[in-house]
Amino acid sequence: MKFADFICKKAILSDLEASDKKGVIREMATSLVKAGEIEGGQYEAIVEAILKREELGSTGIGRGVAVPHTKHATVDKLCGMVAVSESGVEFDSLDGDKVHLLFMLISPPDRPGDHLRALENVSRQLRDDQFCRFLQQSKTTDDIWQLLEEADSNQFSA
Repeated sequence: MKFADFICKKAILSDLEASDKKGVIREMATSLVKAGEIEGGQYEAIVEAILKREELGSTGIGRGVAVPHTKHATVDKLCGMVAVSESGVEFDSLDGDKVHLLFMLISPPDRPGDHLRALENVSRQLRDDQFCRFLQQSKTTDDIWQLLEEADSNQFSA
């Protein structure tokens, strides 16, 4: 599975404004609503589902990365987005460091394979230091999208 299969370009945020975990999750979900990926009426339910998932264990996986995600019956296909925080966000990460790179994934409950493949793709790419460094340095949505396209065409070693 490639980033282009599930990342919504219109939802990408190159300059997150929120400074805490809940605010970041809300800002990212709002971007997915504005991009038409999730229905506005489902916004609160999806945010609550992601926050509930966070209670099970932080999706801040370390090395400045978090992958908040959930399965939700109101979406009919896997959707996702990317956000970059220049200043970093406290996210209760496994290593205690602030998070700068965030990937949000929302998928229908009846498509667990898609959800797992997307998580696998994200985690594989995020193990590549060069990819992470370039992503963190990206200043625009177009820069981020171009980097994701390069990752899709295997231009990184991960």
